[in-house]
Amino acid sequence: QVQLVESGGGLVQPGGSLRLSCGASVNFFSMYGMGWYRQAPGKERESVAVISSGTSIDYADSVKGRFTISRDNAKNTVYLQMNSLKPEDTAVYYCNVNYRGLVYWGQGTQVTVSS
Repeated sequence: QVQLVESGGGLVQPGGSLRLSCGASVNFFSMYGMGWYRQAPGKERESVAVISSGTSIDYADSVKGRFTISRDNAKNTVYLQMNSLKPEDTAVYYCNVNYRGLVYWGQGTQVTVSS
């Protein structure tokens, strides 16, 4: 059974930084693309950043230049470095993986940007 566990969320002031981590219990982790998504209260879940098994990376326009997605295949972990955070980045952040045709989600980690 696939498990994804996010960590690293918290309360941060505008302009601050956080790094989210997502550990995955996935065999052959390096073969699968991973993604970070977020859902703010009253809004639909949206894609933030995705990273392929190769070198392809894509970001939502709202986070380009501020967020960086990366992966450590040796640790079965994907990261989301978030800089210059804004109040509108406040949301629950989830990671996901499309593993053998099924999409799995973590439990989410809360990020709150507020002064």
